[in-house]
This record gives sequence, C-alpha cells and structure tokens, in this order.
Amino acid sequence: MLVQSDKNLMQQVQELGGLVSEVWSASFLGISVGTIILAVVILVLALLVRGLFSHHILRALTRMARRSKTEFDDHLVEAIAPPFRLVPLIVGLFFAVQVLGLSGNAQIFGANVMRSLIAYAIFWALVRSVEPVFHLMSPLESALSPAILEWTKKAAKALFAFIGGAAILEVWGIQVGPMLAGLGIFGVAVALGAQDLFKNLIAGILILVERRFNPGEWIKVDGVVEGVAEKINFRSTQIRRFDKSIVHVPNAKLSDNALTNYSRMTHRRIYWKIGLLYGSTTEQLRAVQQGIWQYLQDNDAFAKPPEVSTFVHIDSFNDSSIDLMIYCFTKTTDWGDWLAIKEDFVCAVKEIVAEADSDFAFPSRTIYVEQTGEPGGITD
Repeated sequence: MLVQSDKNLMQQVQELGGLVSEVWSASFLGISVGTIILAVVILVLALLVRGLFSHHILRALTRMARRSKTEFDDHLVEAIAPPFRLVPLIVGLFFAVQVLGLSGNAQIFGANVMRSLIAYAIFWALVRSVEPVFHLMSPLESALSPAILEWTKKAAKALFAFIGGAAILEVWGIQVGPMLAGLGIFGVAVALGAQDLFKNLIAGILILVERRFNPGEWIKVDGVVEGVAEKINFRSTQIRRFDKSIVHVPNAKLSDNALTNYSRMTHRRIYWKIGLLYGSTTEQLRAVQQGIWQYLQDNDAFAKPPEVSTFVHIDSFNDSSIDLMIYCFTKTTDWGDWLAIKEDFVCAVKEIVAEADSDFAFPSRTIYVEQTGEPGGITD
C-alpha cells in the first residue's frame, strides 16, 4: 500500500509539472508565457539595478569631480545625472526585447522604442549640459552681457531639444524636412499676423546688442514704465516697479523710446534754488554763498571739480526772494545714502543762513492802498 501511494504521488507531481510546462509554453500573441515572465523579470531587475547604479556609480563620479580644482565637472555630473539613470533601464529593455524574440512589425516597433529611448537620453543630457557649459563661460560676461549669455543659453537648449525631437520623429519614419518645407506657406501667413512678435524679438536683440540695460538696473521710459529690470525675455521685459508690482513691457517700447538708465549714473545730482529775504544785505548774501561753497568743498561725500560741475551762485531776483542756486553732485549713487547726505546738507544750509543773520523767504504779496481827496471829504 505504501509503494502504491508513492507511485500515485509521483504521478500527480508529474501531472502538475506537465500542467506548469503547458502553461509556461502557452502562447500569448505568439510569445510564450514563460518568455514574457522572463522579460518582465529582466525589466524588474533593471529597475533594481538602476537604483544601485544611481546610488553607487553617480556617487563615485561626484566624488571624483569634487577632487578636481574646477567646478565645471561638478556641475556637469549634477546635470547629466537624471539622463544617466536611464542607462540601466535601456540595457534591461534591450535584453528583454532580445528574450522576447520579436519578429515582423513587433521587432521593428521594439527596435524603434530602443532607438527613441537612446536618442531621448542623449539629447536630454545635451540640454542639461548647456547650464554647466555656460557657467564655464561666465568670465565672458564682462565682454558680453548676462542677458546675451542667457538668451544664447536658451537658444542652445531649444536647438538641442528640436534636434532631439526631430531625431525621434525620424526613427518612427516621420520626415521632418518635408514638414518644415510644408510649413513655409503657413509660416508666411503666420508672419503677417505675428509682426508684433517679430518686432519685439528684434527689439530685444537690439537692447542686448546696444546694452541699453541689464537685469538688475533701474530704468525709466517716460510715459511707459519706471523700475528695476528683472528679465529680458524674447518678447517682453519683466520690470519690477517701486511699489513691488511686476510689469511686462514689450521690448519694442523699450527700444524705440528714449530710455534713462539710472543705475549707470556716475554721481547723483542735487539742484536747488534757495530763496533769501529781499532785506538781506550784499554781505549776508555773500556769506551764505561762501559758507555753502566751503561746506561742499570740505565734505567728502560730494564730488569736486573738475570731476563734476559745482556751482553756488546768487542767481536771480524772484517775486518775493533773492534766489541762490546750488548745483552739485554726491559721490554715491545709492538712493538711501543720497537721501541721508541731502538731509545733512539741508541742516547745514539752514545753519549757514542763520549764522549770516539772514533768513529764508516765503511767497508773500504786499498791497498798497492809495487814498485820494481830503481826509473825511467826499471823493468822486
């Protein structure tokens, strides 16, 4: 009985093995289930290896880059890390496709997927490499401008992205050249309706070439905007006004109109006219004029001739005052420092006027009443 039961058990095990073998060999879309499972296992292993690959290989590359004296390789490794993580996945997908043993259209489809992933990884890495390459070119900012480098960087990224997209389309049999040629007629129609877009684009290029202003500079266009330029984009420039609001101004308005760049001032000007009493004597007027002039000469906060023009003169007879003109420049261009210097100057002028025993005039009007006829008499 024991021998008989062992034979039945062996027979059942063999039957189970046969069922497993039958299922393993069963076909789904012309591919055995076992082959599909094996391909899935390869992809899962590729994903697991991707994590280990990213953790160890990229860390080793990062450590090697940090040992060098330049920062370029550090930025480069950091930039290409995301596309580099696709390598194990691409390798795993390649072996999975080989295991599946595809044929006909399926084989072509699998090969195209592989080529597309490889092209995507390569051009993704190129797009991300633009940042560290332009970081290496940062010394050129003195010859060019930060805005020109930023535009060139954006153009390089767009070019690599376009070529990468075109390469992937070519893999799938979509010809990009005829598409671009076919868009020619359509492009003419679009150009006619997008004249403002191209006008602003050309204006932006002229702004950069002429170096009218750079990001971070205080500019003013009468009747348009005044504030600090933040970004010079292809169509418009982003300007932050002094109330902290953002204004997007078309580049054409900044290129065609007169623009004042306050950030490029070498000095800040103070231009006042001070009214003194008509009752002031000549000696008092001269004392005030000489006192203010001496203050400007002794104060290191003010620029001196011949670097700048400086004038303190008795200027004109006004309706109710004798005017003294003050025309000078501070060394600083910072608005806060300028306000502080001007505040001290106001106090000093008041003290100088008081020391000269004179005073400031204010608008006034004297009315003379003329009386005709005898006192108490009747006049016509």
